[in-house]
Amino acid sequence: MGRTNDKSLKEAIEQMLNVYKLKRKFDETSLVVAWPEMMGKAIANRTKDIFIRDRKLFIRMESAVIKNELLMMRTNIIDKMNERAGSKIIDEIIFL
Repeated sequence: MGRTNDKSLKEAIEQMLNVYKLKRKFDETSLVVAWPEMMGKAIANRTKDIFIRDRKLFIRMESAVIKNELLMMRTNIIDKMNERAGSKIIDEIIFL
C-alpha cells in the first residue's frame, strides 16, 4: 500500500507560499483598517485614500498641513505599522 497522504515537497512549499501570500494580504488589509485607530480620528478623517502595494503604503490626504506632518513622521509610521503587523510589511510611504 502506497502512502498517498504524503505530499511532495514541491506541493508543500507551494502551499506554504500561498498561505504566506494570504497572510500578507490579510496583514496589509488589517493595517489599512487599523489606520484610524493608529493615527487618530483627525488624520483618519482627512485620509482620502490608503492602500498597500509592493511593500509601499500609499496615502492620499486632503490636507496639505497634515500631509507635511505625516511626511516628517514617515519613519515613525512605518515602524508603528510593521510592529503592529508583527513583520516587515512596509518599506516606504508614498504620498499621492
